[in-house]
Amino acid sequence: MSRTLLWINEPHLWDALIATLCLMVAHALSPWFSQRLPGQGKAFISFAGGVSVAYVFLDMLPDLVEYNKPIGEYLISNQWLTPFTELLIYIVALVGFLIYYGLDLLAERYQSVQRDSLVVYRLHLVMFSFYNILITHTIALRAETGVMYTVLYTFAMMLHFVLIDRNFSQMYPMRFSHVGRIILVIALFIGWLLSIIFDPINVLFVAFMMAFLAGSILFNVFREELPNSDLASFRWFVLGGLLITAILLLQTWIHTQNRPHRHLTSALYHKTIPH
Repeated sequence: MSRTLLWINEPHLWDALIATLCLMVAHALSPWFSQRLPGQGKAFISFAGGVSVAYVFLDMLPDLVEYNKPIGEYLISNQWLTPFTELLIYIVALVGFLIYYGLDLLAERYQSVQRDSLVVYRLHLVMFSFYNILITHTIALRAETGVMYTVLYTFAMMLHFVLIDRNFSQMYPMRFSHVGRIILVIALFIGWLLSIIFDPINVLFVAFMMAFLAGSILFNVFREELPNSDLASFRWFVLGGLLITAILLLQTWIHTQNRPHRHLTSALYHKTIPH
């Protein structure tokens, strides 16, 4: 059996560190941003929602097709679940979506019975710490596709973290404090650190990790960044979506003019060796 491993180039690890530090700053300063949002943050929430939704649909979801290649080849070579090779990556993404959806429902139901449940709060904090670790652990891999993709990913996640922090503060007003926020910020750095400790990493693990992250981000984007009608501004939502769409289309056009567009797993195949 062959095992493929992926090495991350050192410059990409430093790019990932810069992106991680930006995310840590955004997370740490989220209360400061939230307190200064004009008009209850209506424009900001809608703009952030447009940015994140466009990013998920135009970058993360299309990449699932590429992530499925190493998984499908592995299953076929070992004659495991071969009828489902085209669906497995999406099943993993669905699992990520369902886990965070279930966690959200659990938190809301406990709140209706017992305000600020300590058990649910801790579970929520642990799961979002894992969520943060996955986000920064994969930044170095995303840097393999180019600086612009890393910048867009970081920008979208910075907006995303401001809203997640705001939701935590509203959901657990008596428990979520500086300590909880510091834990989430530290988790971001741990994610980047793990990309160094576990270098090289298995390509199959990368594919499953990316799929799970895509599903969990998809839910959290819909949950946090599609505001209700009282806080929604369709104009700002569309503006955010069009901005990211235009940048991604321009970046794709530039790549096709210079060389074939490199998806993340295309980079994986160029950097694998048999064991």
